[in-house]
Amino acid sequence: MVAQTTQRQDSFFTLPSHPVGYLAIVATLTTAGIHLLLGPQVMGFSQTLGTLFILNGLGFLGGVLLYSSRYWRPELYLVAAGYAIVTILALFAFQGFSFDAFYMQGNLNPLAVAAKVAEAVLALCAIYLYRTSAP
Repeated sequence: MVAQTTQRQDSFFTLPSHPVGYLAIVATLTTAGIHLLLGPQVMGFSQTLGTLFILNGLGFLGGVLLYSSRYWRPELYLVAAGYAIVTILALFAFQGFSFDAFYMQGNLNPLAVAAKVAEAVLALCAIYLYRTSAP
């Protein structure tokens, strides 16, 4: 009788091998949660924007699943960084290219700030991880 062992390469999901990978996951889950939380609320005044919020949140969750899977490749760090940067720019495209984009009804919107900080952290982590994974 031969004992079977499961190696890390055989499992579908794996944990990050670098501490920055954990930071990237936390940042990604933060912005995904914010977008999924706000999506239905935004739907109240714009179905298109609310749908985009929900799809964006789901996209970030899909990214975490892909990152944790055996299908992840170093080149995808650049895709993750680009996705995060495009999401940051999308706020300004919809709200205007000024710091007023972070305000809602005259008050600073902490969820908008938290989401964009999380996306910036994700972009920086992804670029760092790409650079450290290069041969």
